[in-house]
Amino acid sequence: MRIRNSLAALIAAGALTLAPHVYALQDETPQTSKAKKARKKATQGAETTGQAASQTAQTTGKSVEPAKTVSDSEIAAAKASGKVWVNTQTGVYHKEGKWYGATKQGKFMTEDEAVKAGFRPSKTK
Repeated sequence: MRIRNSLAALIAAGALTLAPHVYALQDETPQTSKAKKARKKATQGAETTGQAASQTAQTTGKSVEPAKTVSDSEIAAAKASGKVWVNTQTGVYHKEGKWYGATKQGKFMTEDEAVKAGFRPSKTK
């Protein structure tokens, strides 16, 4: 009860603001990120990854570029053997395109292995 009264007093004095599930002092940065919300909104309505990337870049001021986590020779060898690049963070696999071998978290595997592991194909080429 004392804590509730103390919080109520801080709110009344304007020293504390309430956000959903978050108590934050006005001097501090809010717990929810405006940039994160903007990225989420940009990707929800976008039809392709390219559109989402450009919308995110416009919203946050940052460009979205492939991470290049593997070498060009590894990419060439995987393409030659018919492997797909699995983005382990998003659960999407790429047969080709700018994200093939270039997401921050991923690995090469056959398409059958990717499907059996529960990954889905990319919607974009």
